[in-house]
Amino acid sequence: MALENIVALVGGVGGAKLAHGLAQILPPERLTVIVNTGDDFWHYGLKICPDLDTVMYTLAGIVDRTNGWGLAGDTRAMLGAMGRFGETPWFGLGDQDIATHLLRSQALRSGETLTQVTQRLARALGIKPALLPMTDAEMPTMIETVEYGELEFQVYFVKHRWQPTVRAIRYANAESAAVSAAAATALERADAIVIAPSNPWLSIAPILAVPGMRDLLCRRDIPRVAVSPIIDGKAVKGPAAKLMSELGYGEVSARTVAAYYRGLINGYVYDERDAGQPIHEEDMQMVMFDTIMTTEGHRAVLAEKILHWIGSW
Repeated sequence: MALENIVALVGGVGGAKLAHGLAQILPPERLTVIVNTGDDFWHYGLKICPDLDTVMYTLAGIVDRTNGWGLAGDTRAMLGAMGRFGETPWFGLGDQDIATHLLRSQALRSGETLTQVTQRLARALGIKPALLPMTDAEMPTMIETVEYGELEFQVYFVKHRWQPTVRAIRYANAESAAVSAAAATALERADAIVIAPSNPWLSIAPILAVPGMRDLLCRRDIPRVAVSPIIDGKAVKGPAAKLMSELGYGEVSARTVAAYYRGLINGYVYDERDAGQPIHEEDMQMVMFDTIMTTEGHRAVLAEKILHWIGSW
């Protein structure tokens, strides 16, 4: 099977890593990365796009490698200075990182779309694959918690360190959002879709909730492959396993994630550490690889294995 155009759906650190792996092995014109924007928010008058920025900094090779997000070598002098005014900042804005947010916010207020400003910033950083937000509309993820009621995503995730118990997740303004023209064109041209090992509920579900997105993904019979973020009953990073329990999915496993994506995907990649728990889903091809991406080389190896497997269908 010829795979000329690949579209990756990503969010978070795990998604950024696989996007970087794909970018290492594919010519840039053959890769489009569509990123979750459900965790975007306005903060101190700035438009913050955490997942877009994590992917952008990762693809540009300037991400903080220890955290997997933010800029390498960044400082937080500005946040420290805010303490003079009695402010206690809870969201980590790096001094260099603020330049991204200032330019994005100015562009949006001047009438540019989020797609346009994202592409411009990415080009300035030397990123050649297409990097696109899931929608140009504001469609924030809202988290209904036992302890605090409904919270904005970043208040739940950062301020409360994703410790509140989750009752439900809502994607605000979804009814008025739409897939951007650039994202729709990429999906229409795609020979395969790869869903990164991102949190299915916090990073991928917001993308799928954009009106028209599922139809675009499934309109043609092409490979649609998801990579499990759950390995040996644990999340590689973040609250995916905790959310599965709180939302009533029962077993925390790669098998549960496969069932969650049922009807959307026709291929599934899970980790070889779960070989003792074989997964059987009708109309879904399965393969096991080492999916832990500890180095940049591992990212490329996993991406290569996934594409080679898809190409053998």
